[in-house]
Amino acid sequence: MIELPPLAPPVKRSLTIDGHATSVSLEEAFWRAAAEAAAARGMTRAQLIAAIDHARPAPVGLATAIRLFLLAEAQLARPPGRD
Repeated sequence: MIELPPLAPPVKRSLTIDGHATSVSLEEAFWRAAAEAAAARGMTRAQLIAAIDHARPAPVGLATAIRLFLLAEAQLARPPGRD
C-alpha cells in the first residue's frame, strides 16, 4: 500500500493576466509550489502564471499548464539517479 500526501479539493483563486480577470483552480500544494517557483525567479505568483499562460499552446488549459510546469520544475530539482 502507498501513502498519499494530505489530499484536498482544488481551490479557485482569481488573478489578472494582461488586464483580464481570470480564475484558476489548483490544489493547495500547487499554489504553494507556484509561489516558491515565482519567488525563486523574483516574480509574484501572478507574474509566473501570466508567463506560463503566454507560453502554453492554445489547446492546453491554464491549470494543466501550471501543473505540468511545476511537475517539470520538481523533476529538474530532483538529484540524478532518483526515480
